[in-house]
Amino acid sequence: MKLNGAEITIKLLEQQGITCIPGIPGGSNLPLYDALSTSSIKHILTHHEQGAGFIAQGMARISGKPAVCFASSGPAATNLITAIADAKMDSIPVIAITGQVGSSLIGTDAFQEVDTFGLMLPITKHNFLVRSAGELLEAIPEAFRIAMSGRPGPVAIDIPKDVQLQQIEIDALPRLKKIDELPVATDKQIEKMRSMLNEAQRPVLMIGGGIVHSRCHLELIEFAERNDIPVVSTFMGLGVMPHDHPLFLGMLGMHGARYTNMVLEECDLLIGAGVRFDDRATGKVSGFCPQAAIIHIDVDASELGKIKKPKLAMQADIGATLKTLLGQSQNRLRAEWRERVGFLKQRHPLLINENKGLFAPYGLLQYLADAVGPDANVVTDVGQHQMWTAQVYPFTRPRQWFSSGGLGTMGFGLPTALGCALEQPERLTLCISGDGSLMMNIQELHTAAEHDLNVKVVIMNNGHLGLVRQQQALFYGGRFHGINNTKPVDFAALAVAMGISGFDLGKTQDPYAMMQQALNTPGPCVIDVPISEKEMVFPMVPPGAANIEMIGGAGA
Repeated sequence: MKLNGAEITIKLLEQQGITCIPGIPGGSNLPLYDALSTSSIKHILTHHEQGAGFIAQGMARISGKPAVCFASSGPAATNLITAIADAKMDSIPVIAITGQVGSSLIGTDAFQEVDTFGLMLPITKHNFLVRSAGELLEAIPEAFRIAMSGRPGPVAIDIPKDVQLQQIEIDALPRLKKIDELPVATDKQIEKMRSMLNEAQRPVLMIGGGIVHSRCHLELIEFAERNDIPVVSTFMGLGVMPHDHPLFLGMLGMHGARYTNMVLEECDLLIGAGVRFDDRATGKVSGFCPQAAIIHIDVDASELGKIKKPKLAMQADIGATLKTLLGQSQNRLRAEWRERVGFLKQRHPLLINENKGLFAPYGLLQYLADAVGPDANVVTDVGQHQMWTAQVYPFTRPRQWFSSGGLGTMGFGLPTALGCALEQPERLTLCISGDGSLMMNIQELHTAAEHDLNVKVVIMNNGHLGLVRQQQALFYGGRFHGINNTKPVDFAALAVAMGISGFDLGKTQDPYAMMQQALNTPGPCVIDVPISEKEMVFPMVPPGAANIEMIGGAGA
């Protein structure tokens, strides 16, 4: 059969099981859109390429499978870069396919030309600049293989316009490529780990996003239970263990509960499973788990010893490792350590002020969690609201919680929530945002309206860049600058202008009744909730300090 490059691309994406592509057409990718017009793949027209990238992230994060986004050349490709960099930091398998100016124009500063290959190189697992239609038959299947092999991540494919139009004769589409087999721990490593665990009196499991990617949360829970090990979670690992499990101590690090970081101060063995020892988790590295021997298990060899030197480093699939350990382990009780952990938890709890109801962060989050139930997916933007949510929201399952971890991208929340809703329309997607973050990609409210997506956007509106204000209050002598606008945005009215329902809880005598009405309203809506700009996220590890040097909260 005779096909051009654009038609080959679309057929290969269909073969990979892609059913939905967010993006924006432009001069350099119009042949792709022409081919897409006759495909079964649904297209989501976004209002900014960054929105397209984050919608693809939402689909990939919730499914665990690769998702695709489209952009044209030049400014379209550069608009996409932040979403792809975010995917790289959080190990999300997104395939970014961009149009490029014609091959003969590359390097001439042609209209809407930019070195997309060069720009994408440091923020992707792999990068393709396709030089002929025939190369697509190898590049696209290879992109999907790379995105899902080992540690997942984004791949970029840049296709010049003439390559999209080039016609070639092919007999059949190539076969799907198998994902690479994951590395496994050696018998010697397993035996060493078992020995260290048996000798430990005060072990702690530190779990991260690698558990989510490996789909081994049930094995992780059973391993913790059999060995009676308390569990702490990184920001990316929330949801792996149910919030109310008796062994679960919540999130560690910069905004973790005081007792969580105190337990780590006293542990003698730390098992880091699918974590990368990020600075927001460890605080001052030299002061992190000062009494503990470290076992680090990760599928990515480059993470082993990069930040915290382990006594035992294991490049291995955590799921396979846990299954091996479970096949060999016996139940063990650590009553004395559990008693000590319980004492620290009771003595240094996370302080939650519920007195202000819906107009206080914790009160609002607890109300929302009760109202929407455990089936809802939860997406946040970046800021104080993100940290409050991570601290107290009652997550019960993996792939329920979605937030920008490594890059910390404001504007992440809304489009990622749309991707979640597209992938799982049967579930409510709750997007918790701030007035600052929401403005970054607020244009995608119209995308929500266009597709009538099951998304509720709840704004914790303090009229400020709250986390920046908090740092200025605590560490810059209260010299506030550049953190707020004098004319507030009417988000409820803006939502209506975008074609969806809008509710402002600051303009009603009965905020609970309005909140319930908003949550019961079919389709997407925006719920604006005023909170005080003086609210802060506590406890907090000051920049450069050890986790044990937290300020605020119990014991301050």
